[in-house]
Amino acid sequence: MGPLRSLAGMGVLTALAILAGLIVVHESGHFLAARWQGIRVSGFSIGFGPALLQWRRGGVLYALRAIPLGGFVSFPDDDEDSPIPPSDPDLLRNRPLPQRALVIAAGVLANLLLAWTVLVAQGFVVGIPSGFSATPGVLVAAVQSGQPAEAAGLQAGDRILALEGHKLAGGQEAVAELVERIRQAPGQSLRLDTERGGQSLSLSLNPSSVGGIGRIGAQLQPNGSEAFRAARGPLEPIRRANRDFVALTRRTVEGFVTLITHFGETAGQVSGPVKIVEMGASLAKQGGGSLFLFSALISINLAVLNALPLPLLDGGQMALLLLEGVRGRPLPERFQMAFFQSGFVFLVGLSLLLIVKDTSQLPAVQQLLGR
Repeated sequence: MGPLRSLAGMGVLTALAILAGLIVVHESGHFLAARWQGIRVSGFSIGFGPALLQWRRGGVLYALRAIPLGGFVSFPDDDEDSPIPPSDPDLLRNRPLPQRALVIAAGVLANLLLAWTVLVAQGFVVGIPSGFSATPGVLVAAVQSGQPAEAAGLQAGDRILALEGHKLAGGQEAVAELVERIRQAPGQSLRLDTERGGQSLSLSLNPSSVGGIGRIGAQLQPNGSEAFRAARGPLEPIRRANRDFVALTRRTVEGFVTLITHFGETAGQVSGPVKIVEMGASLAKQGGGSLFLFSALISINLAVLNALPLPLLDGGQMALLLLEGVRGRPLPERFQMAFFQSGFVFLVGLSLLLIVKDTSQLPAVQQLLGR
């Protein structure tokens, strides 16, 4: 078990490093956009809460903080005890709206640029995807808490080999066949032959009925591995990255729209940092292009999430800036303070809720709980 635990630990460290890197890139976007325009910056922090490590350089306090849920760039505008006079032209609040808008938008732009760069790097380092080498069965990629798949005992990483004694050949066709059979069997009992860690299991699955259609609350995907080939010239990775970047961004935006418009049906699919690290650790062990795709996808998700017009997020600050432009003067400070304080309580509360939910679903925790 020693080597396996070491491999799992390296996967977790890799996923954590990727997440930390994405946060650094995001905050660096704000930081560099401000410094490039000569705007005063007082701090650059990764995480929230008390500082674990900090140093000052060039008038900027750099800090690594205890709560790893993001980061922030601070400005003298926010410090009531700042010795800089309020009329200083290099304070952020005294700059024209376009300059302030660039500072706010730079974090999202930095994450989008990083995602595209990672996809280009995948083409040069790993190669161009040339097809999928399918193996028998259907892979369970994720299982939702409280759904029929979890009740049946299915776990992420399981391989479903047969349904009601009928073997699943593999590939996308096997996934479509399994999904269609589940859709047609609400309230029925289905026997699954699965494989987990080299051991064979027989499970009884009872799809729930949602509008008369069977649902099990699991993400299924073809079992196998992606094949890659060397790029045909330096432009092919760029063209491939352009196509993949547009597709991933479109799907991410559509996912957020679906979450907002059908929140009751999709809320259970929302994951926090613990689940993201778990998924990243699993992909890190697979190697190949999986880790590149994971990095690009999380970076795009971070960009789209921050673009939402919610308090404390870049989109919320941009919304206030647009209102200021329409009014011709800043919004009352009391309103802005209430807006950001309510957002802080909401986002921190949601983050803690997701961390608790995701942690409780980790296999090791479920074993301790006797599930």
